[in-house]
Parts: sequence; structure tokens; C-alpha cells
Amino acid sequence: MRKHYFFILLCVFTLLTNCSGGDDSAIITENTPTALKTGKLTGKVMSQNGTKPIGGASVFTFDDKYKIYYTTSDADGNFTLEAPAGNRTIHIQTGNGSNFRTEISTTVKDNETLNLNTNQTKLDQVAKIAYVKGTYDKIEDIIQILGYTATEITNSDLANLTTIAQYDIIFLNCGSRNSYSSNPTLYSVIDTNLATFVANGGSIYASDWDVAYLVGGTTNTNNCSLAGGFIPDTKLCSKNIGNTGMVGATVNNAGLSTALGFNTLAIDYDLGTWQKIINYDPTYWEVLVKETSTNDALMIRTNHFTATGLPTTPIGNAPTTTFVTVCITLPGNIQISISVPQAAVPYLVALGATVGPCSGSSNSGYIYYTTFHNHASGNIGNAGVILQYVILNL
Repeated sequence: MRKHYFFILLCVFTLLTNCSGGDDSAIITENTPTALKTGKLTGKVMSQNGTKPIGGASVFTFDDKYKIYYTTSDADGNFTLEAPAGNRTIHIQTGNGSNFRTEISTTVKDNETLNLNTNQTKLDQVAKIAYVKGTYDKIEDIIQILGYTATEITNSDLANLTTIAQYDIIFLNCGSRNSYSSNPTLYSVIDTNLATFVANGGSIYASDWDVAYLVGGTTNTNNCSLAGGFIPDTKLCSKNIGNTGMVGATVNNAGLSTALGFNTLAIDYDLGTWQKIINYDPTYWEVLVKETSTNDALMIRTNHFTATGLPTTPIGNAPTTTFVTVCITLPGNIQISISVPQAAVPYLVALGATVGPCSGSSNSGYIYYTTFHNHASGNIGNAGVILQYVILNL
């Protein structure tokens, strides 16, 4: 029995010895995540000629896993962007980036601030822009003041789809339809062509009397539901019943207000019988500026245009562009539409982005309409900077 007892003790001792730790035993450790290294970029977004600061511009970059780092420029064009350390491409864009954008290659250093100079942060024109000369307005002067270029075209050119399909943006100056009575059949062709242009991604801006291009009429629009135009009558009605004088106005869009640096202004309607917006579909149009006392819409935009039976045709830079518009949701459920290189799209989609703009029809361009004038030297008060915003955000 004693032998059995010693044998049991020997076995226990052997087991304890073999199970004890030695110098070559495995030590399990957890990988500590590497702290994110970031720096800051500062700068001032300027127009192409370096004379005008650009407020409301999107400034962004991506890390190696395509996480976006995003900010916007203030009313004076200034911005500060936190960005991941390393070699980065900084994007500066207005609108959804399809018409005006700049890319800057730079190196972001950990815990350092780099100031980008204004030669780097000038906003480049990508779009091909055209305008129809008017009697009262000169949007081309404002385009030139910013350092950008636009080509003059005529109503005969508007009647040629091949001609207008070369452009991304067309500006329609008030009074450009003064020859309507001499050739009314020309304008029915223009109606169809403008519808095709917008449905395929082209953008247009019309001022005051040129609402007739949108909803019908002759040189202007004196009633609702007139013949002509391409916007459905249920979406917009305008009559030329406005009176000369100053109108107190309120900026009704947060992005526009940030870009301008103010949210109230006085607009000088220096010509009588201007086009008042009588009614509009609020699900179709966004009101950007309204009359303070009456809440009447003074400036509207939409990218909801659709129509059946129109041909599909490439517009402007679309056939050659290497950028794609995507919608990205930022923290706080804030959605932004930006343009990114095609190579980045699959990675961004994998992170939740969607192809196309965040709102509106996926193929529609923008339509902007202002009841007030756009002549750069005219007495239009501080509405001039609003028109700069229109140019850069179409």
C-alpha cells in the first residue's frame, strides 16, 4: 500500500513539473491600434482670376481606405480641413463638382498645419458654358468678372440640338426672346431642345422675362398655362405683373446663406412688369430666395426634370469626363453630392455611397430661375453675389 502511495505522489509531482511555465512559453498580447495621424490644411478658395473669394465650396480628401474628410469654405473663401497624414489629393468643388473643380496634390504631415496658397486653391472651370445675349441682362459680364469664359450663341443655335449639346451650361438673359414674333415656329423647336438638354444632364439659368423659355409665352409670360415651354404647367406659373422698387428678401437655403455670409438683402427691381411667380410645386422646386413680407418665391431651382419620348444624347463634357457624381452621407446624416474619379467609385459604394446626386432625377441637370435681373453693372444691390453662386453651382 505504501508503494502505491509513493507511486501516486511521484506521478503528481511529474505532472506538476511538466505543466509549469518555462522561459520559452507563449505570451499572448493584444495588438494596440495605431493612433490616427492627421494634420490640417488651410487656404482660401478663389475664382479663376484670383479676384473673388468663393464661399460654400466643398473641400475634401480621402484616407487610404476612402473615408472622406470634408469641410466647406466660409463666405470669405477661407477653410480649414483636417486630413489624414500622407500624400493626398485635395478636392475643391462647387455644386456637385461636375462643372467647377480643382485637384491639389500635397503632403499632409502629422500634427502640422499646411497653408495652401491662392495659386493652388483657384477654382477651375471644367464646364463648357454658353449664353444667349439679352436686352436687359448681361450674365456674361459676371462670368468674366470671375475669370471664367462663356461662348455667345443665338436662338437659332438653341434650335440646333447638336450645337447646344456641346455645352454643359446655358445662360438665358432677360430679353433674349424679343424676336419671338418674327419667327414663332423657331421657339417650338427650342422648347424641345432645351427639354432634351436638361433631361440629359445639361443645366440652364433664366432671368426674369426669360421664364418664357420654361413655361411658354412670347417675349415674356403674361398668364398661366400658355403654349410653349417645356416645364409642365402644374409645376410653375409666372406673370409679368411686378412693380418697380426695392424688395426686402430672405435667403431661404442654408448652403446659400453660408456661401454669401448673409441671409437678408434688398433687391432693386429697377424695371417694371417683372415676372412674379404666381404658384409653383414645392416638391419640384426649391425656393432659394423669397420676399420677406409675403414669402413669395424670388429665386428657385430644380433638378427634378423628366420627360418621356426625348432622345438620349451626350451633353458637354460627359463623353470624356473621368469623374462621377456620387452621394455621400456624412456624420449627422448630412448628405453631399460630389464628383470623384471613376476609380474611387467602387470603394465609396462599398462604404455606403450611391452613384448620382443625393436628390432629384439621376439624369436631370439643374434649372435656376431668378425673377430679378443679373446685369453686372446694374443697380441690383447685393444680389450680384447670389448670381455668382448661381454660376458656380449649376
